[in-house]
Amino acid sequence: MSNQPQIHREGAVLRKGHARKSGTTDQRLLDSHGPSDWVHEDPWRVMRIQAEFVNGFGALAELGPAFSIFGSARTPSDSPEYAQAEQLACRLSDLGYNVITGGGPGIMEAANKGCFAGPGISVGLGIELPFEQSVNEYVELAIDFRYFFARKTMFIKYSQGFVVFPGGYGTLDELFEALTLVQTQKVTSFPVILMGTTYWGPLIQWLRDTVAAEGKVSIKDLDMIYVSDDIDEVVEILLSAEAKRKSLVNEFGMIKNTEGSTQ
Repeated sequence: MSNQPQIHREGAVLRKGHARKSGTTDQRLLDSHGPSDWVHEDPWRVMRIQAEFVNGFGALAELGPAFSIFGSARTPSDSPEYAQAEQLACRLSDLGYNVITGGGPGIMEAANKGCFAGPGISVGLGIELPFEQSVNEYVELAIDFRYFFARKTMFIKYSQGFVVFPGGYGTLDELFEALTLVQTQKVTSFPVILMGTTYWGPLIQWLRDTVAAEGKVSIKDLDMIYVSDDIDEVVEILLSAEAKRKSLVNEFGMIKNTEGSTQ
């Protein structure tokens, strides 16, 4: 067993040893149990939440066009998915786009690595977790968040589209957040691409045969999702959507507001 002290990151603060706290900021915000004096701390939490948005907006406001790449932090570096994410990010970087990830290991590291190899800026939006997940070495612009909702806003606001590699709960959370915003037209010309037909195929089939069949979503809602195994096809979809977005801006003067929607 390692004698190294456990590390806990709280936004910009790093704690270890005796200074380490249990739980996370998100947990303390959402947990409704405990002493009533917790309620009186809410105004201060609002200021902390506000600071997260201000820091994120300030750091990313001049980033330029970017695409977000998501996927499992548990993907090994010798896997085909890792290599594919790296290749895709490198292509996008060479085309003049920046790449945004969660800044951790696995697919996130692969995408940051690929972008780092080109002229694009490699961005990592980290999150405070009960276990340490350090920012990978290929991130050039890193922002640590305490709250998931603040972090997710940055992904949507500063991305022109999502590419989603196989992943778990966190990946699915980002995926369905994006799909909900596209469905409700909070964002426009925003492609959501699932990379890996074998992995994502059963999910698409369930959405079609169960969710849509029972009327929980419409069949046309499934058209929001692209599924591919081919990097060239993914790049084409992303660039096509970006060209459409620019056309809308030029024709109607539509711009993204702070929620990522158009006005």
